[in-house]
Amino acid sequence: MLRIESLSKTYRTGDTALSDVSLEVPKGQILGLIGPSGAGKSTLIRCINRLVEPTAGAVWLGDVNLVTLGKAELRRQRRRIGMIFQEYALVERLTVMENVLSGRLGYVSFWRSFTRRFPPQDIQRAFALLDRVGLLDHADKRADALSGGQRQRVGIARALAQEPELLLVDEPTASLDPKTSRQIMRLLTEICAERGLPAIVNIHDVPLAQQFMQRIVGLRAGRIVFDGPPEALTHEVLTRIYGEEDWNAMRRGDEEQARAEAEARERMEALAQ
Repeated sequence: MLRIESLSKTYRTGDTALSDVSLEVPKGQILGLIGPSGAGKSTLIRCINRLVEPTAGAVWLGDVNLVTLGKAELRRQRRRIGMIFQEYALVERLTVMENVLSGRLGYVSFWRSFTRRFPPQDIQRAFALLDRVGLLDHADKRADALSGGQRQRVGIARALAQEPELLLVDEPTASLDPKTSRQIMRLLTEICAERGLPAIVNIHDVPLAQQFMQRIVGLRAGRIVFDGPPEALTHEVLTRIYGEEDWNAMRRGDEEQARAEAEARERMEALAQ
């Protein structure tokens, strides 16, 4: 279980990104972080694994407070946390299989990682993960030959190769079309359910969050202003999270996107007749 206690982050400029954030994420729960730009969503995710150093507070993963760890122990504990990035963070010139195996770098010796000679069990696990994310036939392709949705699937498989106890997911669908976004979110939620993995997902798409997340936390100006089930996200709550102007603009954008998708489906159906 992940437990965050009074987590705060203030930068040297005096800007406060997080202020007294506390929450718990039990085993198997998928939590969606929503909020306007600058609300602190990405900062919160990066403070958990200390890609950003918190100013105050505690982050407990099981019985270990990650905030207090030195560099060597932090490296070991990061093995327990899988990270999935918006921009995929793949090594473009390497194959899909090599990118997935990079998730095992924290477990092998320097020379094995340098020569990319991984143990047979790691290779077998990587093949199984590629099969699970639907990319087994692409194992030998270079990462730069893949579509955006395929790259995100490689990122998921790489994170799972760590055998993590927690997934941190930073805007996994921001660069994807609506259909691919739903496929990626469905894959993530299925995998978390299969493995009992808790996950925190920073997601900008409110309808997608409502469809796939078990719990929603809304951030505004670095503070939690909502924590509850997706069905409790009323117009009033969303206005509290985003502000009247921003939420109305987002809603109009969603409506326009839905109309465009409906028109595209109608055109495809007409062509099929």
